[in-house]
Amino acid sequence: MPPLREAIARHGIVARKRLGQNFLLDLNLTGRIARAAGPLDHATVVEIGPGPGALTRALLAAGARRILAIERDPRCLAALGEIVAAYPSRLELIAGDALRLDPVELSHAPRKIVANLPYNIATPLLIGWLDRIGEYESLTLMFQREVAERLTAMPRSKSYGRLSVLVQWLAEPQILFDIPPRAFVPPPKVTSSVVRIVPRPEPLARAEKSTLERVTAAAFGQRRKMLRTSLKTLGIPAEPLLERAGVAPTARAEELTVADFCAIARVVGDG
Repeated sequence: MPPLREAIARHGIVARKRLGQNFLLDLNLTGRIARAAGPLDHATVVEIGPGPGALTRALLAAGARRILAIERDPRCLAALGEIVAAYPSRLELIAGDALRLDPVELSHAPRKIVANLPYNIATPLLIGWLDRIGEYESLTLMFQREVAERLTAMPRSKSYGRLSVLVQWLAEPQILFDIPPRAFVPPPKVTSSVVRIVPRPEPLARAEKSTLERVTAAAFGQRRKMLRTSLKTLGIPAEPLLERAGVAPTARAEELTVADFCAIARVVGDG
């Protein structure tokens, strides 16, 4: 394969803000991300937004059995095509919008996702993947540090919110390490964090995802108010609802555990 920076120059690849592109070209760091995903020689690795292919090369070097790379930028697809030419049996490109594609439908199990996610779609992508989170062995993803802190936050902390509840209900997220802005081209204004998300064998507590989303949206939509007020937007008398769920009506959203939110969601679901 040609050197990475040569490929970038030849294909005129300059990061575009509208695509949320910040390229990580440091080989030491891409190698560290690939290793953080654990053994790859048995799995299909799904990479979202590979850009010119720095992490793709690291995943191949780390022994990935097969990589499915989803990219929408034609300039990057051309550069990635050179990697396909070198590893035709191990790398497959999908030209498309990751928000509109289901990796489970495109790949074979066992599978992992490893990606430096575009900042502007990282959270919607993750929420969408939660629907079939059990189909993955793990997800090793890069987020803005602020988002990573929300994923792993505990009750009564500033970062604890709807995303914390939804992710921790179905998986165990862990921040592995940070990556400074200077490591990217162009440098973003924020620090990034690599997070490993391992699906739970079973959800932390019984609940319907759509109902849990409604409950957490209502509760954290007015996070400084007591639940007896914030949950009125559900269209159900809040105090009887909370009594049945065993949650104090004077509590605030940030004080509840994931199990508490699931209890409320079950009551809502039962009508």
